[in-house]
Amino acid sequence: MTRALLFATTLLFALPCLAETGKGDPAAGKVKVYTCTGCHGVTGWRNAYPSYHVPRIGGQNYDYLVAALHGYKSGDRQHPTMQAQGESLSDEDIRDIAAYLSSIKP
Repeated sequence: MTRALLFATTLLFALPCLAETGKGDPAAGKVKVYTCTGCHGVTGWRNAYPSYHVPRIGGQNYDYLVAALHGYKSGDRQHPTMQAQGESLSDEDIRDIAAYLSSIKP
C-alpha cells in the first residue's frame, strides 16, 4: 500500500510538470538511452542479486516511465542501480528517454 501511495504522489507531482513542458524529444532520447540497454535491452536478462527478471521498457507508457524515473531520482523508488541512473538525469533527459522508449513498438 505504501508503494502505491508513493507512486500516486509522485505521479501527482509529475503531471503538472508534463503539462508545462510537454513530452520529450524521441530523437534526443534515442541517444540518451544507451545506458538503459545494458540491462533492459537483453532478452531474458535477470538481476544477479536479488534475482529477478529485468523488465522490458521499450514500448512502455510515457507517463509511467517519467514517473518511475523521477521516483528513482528522488529516492522514492528503491533500486541502487536505477537510483544512480535517475540521479544523473535532468528532467529534460527523463522526458526525452521516456518519449523514445514509449515510441518503440513491442
